[in-house]
Amino acid sequence: MSPLFWIIASTFVISLLSFVGVLTLVLKEKWLDKILLSLVALASGALMGGAFFHLLPEAIEKLDGERVFVWVLVAIVVFLVVEKFFQWRHCHKDHCEIHSFGYMTLIGDGLHNFIDGLIIAAAFMESVTLGLTVSLAVVLHEIPQEFGDFGALISAGFKKKRALLVNFFAALTAIAGGVVGFFLAGYSREFIKILVPFAAGSFIYIAASDLLPEFRKETKTKESVISLLMFLAGIGIVYLMKFIGTE
Repeated sequence: MSPLFWIIASTFVISLLSFVGVLTLVLKEKWLDKILLSLVALASGALMGGAFFHLLPEAIEKLDGERVFVWVLVAIVVFLVVEKFFQWRHCHKDHCEIHSFGYMTLIGDGLHNFIDGLIIAAAFMESVTLGLTVSLAVVLHEIPQEFGDFGALISAGFKKKRALLVNFFAALTAIAGGVVGFFLAGYSREFIKILVPFAAGSFIYIAASDLLPEFRKETKTKESVISLLMFLAGIGIVYLMKFIGTE
């Protein structure tokens, strides 16, 4: 099967994750909080593992060491700027434009998903194994994010059905990013060489800046141990994918 098939299939599955928000309507808040904490920890480990076990070694093979780490730092800076610009709490002192932060959430999520699509395309253009690994890491961090996005849209005044629909449309930008990435990769191999370390930087930033701080807040011993085990499980799952055949 061609890389384009894998790219479209993976990004479409990831787009469907936008519907996990419906679970917030049937799960009790107490149980949802517990599930989210575990998912956040698992996603953190998967992203870290993906960056250090797969993306960085692949990037170092394609580029000299200094250029690799320059692009890792570029990614961290870019994601910091994007996150600050599209920060979902658009509040000024004590005043918040509720509907504004709802639409900004959609715009920010759409941009983020488009970049995910580019990253997935670059990975599949290298090998099926790398593509599947990156897709898995994206899936694991998208699930808790989609819960949060759905909650933000409901808080912004969107009806439940409309929130699910517009969130899905924002998620479809991952497919667009994947297709664009595929054709850019065919046009220039340099694009792949740059995007792989960029992806590593984005994974490290998301894990270290957004996800790890969330489960670090947990102070109860039992929940903290579970979170740590889930974090290690995420690393372990991604590490084991190194042994899947490359084609």
